[in-house]
Amino acid sequence: MMFATARRKALVLFVVAAGFGWLSLPGGLRSTKGLTLADLDGVPMSTLAGRPASLAALAAGKPMVVNLWATWCPPCRREMPVLATAQQREGDVVFVFADQGEDAPTVQAYLASEQLGPGNVLLDARRALGQHAGTSALPVTLFFAADGRLAHSRIGEISAAALTIQLDKLRPPRKAASATP
Repeated sequence: MMFATARRKALVLFVVAAGFGWLSLPGGLRSTKGLTLADLDGVPMSTLAGRPASLAALAAGKPMVVNLWATWCPPCRREMPVLATAQQREGDVVFVFADQGEDAPTVQAYLASEQLGPGNVLLDARRALGQHAGTSALPVTLFFAADGRLAHSRIGEISAAALTIQLDKLRPPRKAASATP
């Protein structure tokens, strides 16, 4: 009986230590408080055509959603249609799809095979956006307000409902219609 209690205590200590260890790994979540689009301006990114790209220039004062993804990532593949549909529907929000570490032919082949045509597909060959976001996990979705500050970040697959909630938070509050006497 005493042996079983000691084993349970050892197991609990192991699980707690492993949890703390996971959080300290590059794939664990680190604080992104205070991150802005200006902070990401030095991240070398390019379009599928090989031209340099800047997130701040693409945002141009609008709210922005930046999705970090890769073609080999199953959750990324599942959420891509949700994000691509939102991009077509949401004209007041800029969407960017930042592929992590892959080359243009790989990304183009994937998009063609899935019949996806999102705009603003960029290549982050060095995976530097993930480093700035504090994670090496995929997918990651970053929500930037119109002023360029990070409003929310999400690690893991995003649903249409969760995306809608975050998009609503990015938009400026609508003014109530005034009644005329």
